[in-house]
This record gives sequence, structure tokens and C-alpha cells, in this order.
Amino acid sequence: MKNDIIITGTGGQGTLLAAKIIAETALMNGCDARASESHGMSQRGGIVTTYVRYARDTVYSPVVNENADCVLAFELLEGYRAVPFLKQGGLLISSVQMIDPTPVIAGLADYPEDIQNKIINAGINAVFADTLSMAEEAGSVKCANVVLIGVFASIVNDMPKNSWEAAIRASVPPRLLDVNLQAFDIGYSYR
Repeated sequence: MKNDIIITGTGGQGTLLAAKIIAETALMNGCDARASESHGMSQRGGIVTTYVRYARDTVYSPVVNENADCVLAFELLEGYRAVPFLKQGGLLISSVQMIDPTPVIAGLADYPEDIQNKIINAGINAVFADTLSMAEEAGSVKCANVVLIGVFASIVNDMPKNSWEAAIRASVPPRLLDVNLQAFDIGYSYR
């Protein structure tokens, strides 16, 4: 059971909702679950990191240090930055979306090139997905986070699909439910 998860992205990408859905799914499956977040400069496109831990036993702290079973990255560079927090044999599941950080926007730095190959060449167990295209297929680019949760749920495969769907129903507003369920299903079918 993959139970120590780091979710990372930039402000507005939905890391907090993703953590809520994962924790809710774990609770529905008889696990104890804890979640915590670090917002950073989220309103200016800064890094947002969220932690989720779940287990059959009691979970005392939500914080995941350098022993994450999985990193879910909604942005490619943020996934690359989080790789050192994966434990040996851990899994990176990352969107291929690239969002320029503030230093790049200001002309003070360049967005690193060839990140996917750097991750692969480092021997990191990684899955990359074009979540924006899949979210567009579902009906809204705003649900790319739920697409990535679907990819995670299908790969990790430690909780039933219907409990993920129930957690989405419990976590998103009714007016956004159909598009998010569609996004989850598209992500779940990815591999």
C-alpha cells in the first residue's frame, strides 16, 4: 500500500483538493489518514506542496520527509524538484505540464531542459501523463488534478475504483461532479 505521498504543483493546480480526495478514499477503506499542506507563494504561482499519509494502523503525523512512496506532480519541474524526497524504489507520477516559475518569467533563469529524460536517466521509477489534454477531453482543463489522481489510483491499485469515485462525490461541488468523474475515469484508463 502506497501510503506516504507528496503532492506538488503550483498555486491553483488543485493540490489541496487532490489531498482531500486521497485522504477521503483512504478513510472510506478503513485506513487512518492525515493530510497537511505548505502553501508557499501559491497566489503568485509559487510552489504548493501537500502531504498525505494513510495506513491500516494509526497515522500520527501527516508530514512526509525523505521517504515518500509516491510523488504526484501537477507540474514537471516541481516533480523533478521533489524527486529527492522519494524513498528508494518510490514512484513519481507527473504531469508533463510546464509552468514557468517566477525567476523564468522575470528573465533571471531558464526553464530546465529535458527534465523527463533527466528523471529517467537517474533511474527514477516514473510515469508521465499529459493531464491537460486528458482534462480537455473530460471537459475542463481545471480538472487535470483529478486526471492525475485517476492515473495514481490505477497504478497503485490499493483501493477500489468505486471508493475513489465516492470520495470525488464527497469532495467536489455538485455542479463540477460530472466533469471530475469523467476526468478521473480518463486518468484511471491511462495505462
